[in-house]
Amino acid sequence: MLGETGIIKVGESHLIVAGLKAILADIKSGELVIDPTSEDIHSFIEITLTERIGDIGKHLHTGRSRNDQVALDFRMYIHRRLQKIDYSLRSLILTFAEIAEAHTETIMPGYTHLQRAQPVTFGHYLMAYAAMFLRDIERIEDAEKRLLVSPLGAGALAGTTHPIDRKMTQQLLGFQKIAQNSIDAVSDRDFAIETAFILSLIMAHLSRLSEEIILFSSCEFGFLSLSEQFSTGSSIMPQKKNPDIAELSRGKTGRVYGSLMALLTLIKGLPLAYNKDMQEDKELLIDALDTVSACLPLTCDMLLSMTVHKERMLKAAEEGYLNATDCADYLSKKGMPFRESYELTGRIVAYAQEQEKVLEELSLDEYQVFSPLFEEDIFHAITLIECVKARKSEGGTSPESVMTQIGEVRDRLTDRNHSNVIEQLA
Repeated sequence: MLGETGIIKVGESHLIVAGLKAILADIKSGELVIDPTSEDIHSFIEITLTERIGDIGKHLHTGRSRNDQVALDFRMYIHRRLQKIDYSLRSLILTFAEIAEAHTETIMPGYTHLQRAQPVTFGHYLMAYAAMFLRDIERIEDAEKRLLVSPLGAGALAGTTHPIDRKMTQQLLGFQKIAQNSIDAVSDRDFAIETAFILSLIMAHLSRLSEEIILFSSCEFGFLSLSEQFSTGSSIMPQKKNPDIAELSRGKTGRVYGSLMALLTLIKGLPLAYNKDMQEDKELLIDALDTVSACLPLTCDMLLSMTVHKERMLKAAEEGYLNATDCADYLSKKGMPFRESYELTGRIVAYAQEQEKVLEELSLDEYQVFSPLFEEDIFHAITLIECVKARKSEGGTSPESVMTQIGEVRDRLTDRNHSNVIEQLA
């Protein structure tokens, strides 16, 4: 850009670019080791460049400041890390879809208030988490509008007297636009805080999933068994198998939340423009990025290796009178107002509990004591598989609806040229 605008000679700009490329290659190969005693990375690069190509290297810093360089570097770094997290999220979502497809008719209890509520399928349950993580992808995509804003050219805070072309550097570096105010360009850390918020939500979703995996793999539920690769035994109790990865993901969520709160606290009283306090943002956000980057693929592998106990899930659903709503719906379809059918079904459930029977075990005569509207077809209507299949509304738990959800998720991801993720999971 300096060469194209005539700020320095074109030949000099080519020589600087060639020198920078050589330095980069040497750093990557290990031939050049960054000197930790240098003032900072920028000074180290400029000094090394000048040693290699002479005084022409001193033109490198023309029209810029470490303030706008650091802001630029941080945005580029975050963008690259978020792209990798985006990829991991897509892999996780497609994992949910793969497992859900195998369990569109695996019946389990659905819960509200952690009490058995209505029958759902395990596939439907998994696609709820797919929907959560899909929103995380959307947040990353939306955040790019504010992240990919180039501060380069803002200088220390007031711009520069050189006739630079900020839009040229913006385009060359893959940014969407330039920062419109030079003071804001170097003092803005909204993008870092927004990233920390996105990471916190991802961890919130991982923590909810982890909590349920921990519960469902306990003896009290027995819905799932985790691979020994993702659990450990007790040092004293040989029967134990502890869900380590799920517990660690749940625990590390607080660590990422802490980074978000620290970043918010960091900027709450900062005057414009740059202040040294702002260097604290790197350690906080990089730690949060590292944490999320580690947890996502581990969760994906844990899900792929777990064992689903269909019979235990079905038994739990059968014991919870989860088809009571369907019994009430049956009566309402026969003409009884739903409020009346709801109250009547409550009395039927109480009676069944007294008899130590589930609803399917009551006789037609017993049903007709409560209402003459009951006919032989009540037994078909309240079978758990029929209860599930009948919920064909969009987003419902029927196998047909779950397959639609799976198809929509796959279309959403493959539409964005991520078919390679599907190939890797296949």
